[in-house]
Amino acid sequence: MKIVIGCDHAAYEMKEAVKAKLEADGYEVMDVGCHSSESVDYPKYGHAVGKAVASGEADRGIAICGTGIGISIAANKVPGIRAGVVHSIETAHWTKNHNDANVLCFGARVVDLHTALAMVDEWLSTEFAGGKHERRIKEIEDLDF
Repeated sequence: MKIVIGCDHAAYEMKEAVKAKLEADGYEVMDVGCHSSESVDYPKYGHAVGKAVASGEADRGIAICGTGIGISIAANKVPGIRAGVVHSIETAHWTKNHNDANVLCFGARVVDLHTALAMVDEWLSTEFAGGKHERRIKEIEDLDF
């Protein structure tokens, strides 16, 4: 599985740690930046993650900023993206199980590294439940224009 990852300056160190864990676990990782802790604007990186997933260049995406909120908004501007902001292992589970999120977003200022790595593991190992949730995903997809 190929995972695209992107972040802003606030999440640079966390992105690097998540990337290292993913690579150690055998995932192919595409890093769209940023590449230092120097101040940058998160929309560019959220959009890059979304584009890579929507185009099929990557199977899933991870986008990290200070809170996860801004970068998720940018990723969700790409048609076909369902980027969910999570803050716990439980929310990481549900964002995949019920919402079939193809981009996981979280904040380096609000989640510690141990929790972030556990959320990534949970999201990657969780299957979409389907059933009644498929109808809801279709309704979300119909909102794309």
